[in-house]
Amino acid sequence: MLNSRTIVGIIMILVGIVMSLIYLLVSFEESVVLLIYGIPMLIIGIVIFLNKKEDVIEQIKTTSGFL
Repeated sequence: MLNSRTIVGIIMILVGIVMSLIYLLVSFEESVVLLIYGIPMLIIGIVIFLNKKEDVIEQIKTTSGFL
């Protein structure tokens, strides 16, 4: 089953790719905003999708005497 991190990563990657492709197809000066938002969204989406550290649950360390 897909967790929310995977879904958000895939959506951000797809939106970043689509925005970058629209920029390449349209190539007007006004569409530079698509590239400015598309490339960082693509990079952040890849980082979110590939981040596996968030899935690991750390063991709670108990110290004797305090609890």
